[in-house]
Amino acid sequence: MTSSAITRIPTPSDEPDTALSADAVSYAGVIFTTQIPDRTDGSLELGDIRRQTEQVFHNLSETLEAAGSSLSHLLHLTIYLTDMTDREVFNEVYAACIPQPVPVRCCVGVAALAAEGMRIEITAHAAIAPSADGSSNLR
Repeated sequence: MTSSAITRIPTPSDEPDTALSADAVSYAGVIFTTQIPDRTDGSLELGDIRRQTEQVFHNLSETLEAAGSSLSHLLHLTIYLTDMTDREVFNEVYAACIPQPVPVRCCVGVAALAAEGMRIEITAHAAIAPSADGSSNLR
């Protein structure tokens, strides 16, 4: 059974008052999240597209795990790239990180992202992974 409550991950009490976004939100058995190439210390990975993409998928994996899901439960990705010629390298990292069967995805070229030097941002939707007894793993 899925919950109709909206759950924010981390909870609002875990976030500083200045937070502009939760790491993820779940509703009705689906997790919604947007990931940028930020490191654990809050700084941005502003290296080449390979390093930024690896960081984004690392962040996505950790966020989904914290929310009771995983990369294998991805439903949809929207990928924002500031340079569409980065798609080839992005696809190499994607193929190494995302298990089969792959989710639906869309790649959009954009003029800029939130910070100078940021080349990628990803929005993802994932199903909450069922536990062994068939109940939800929502955290």
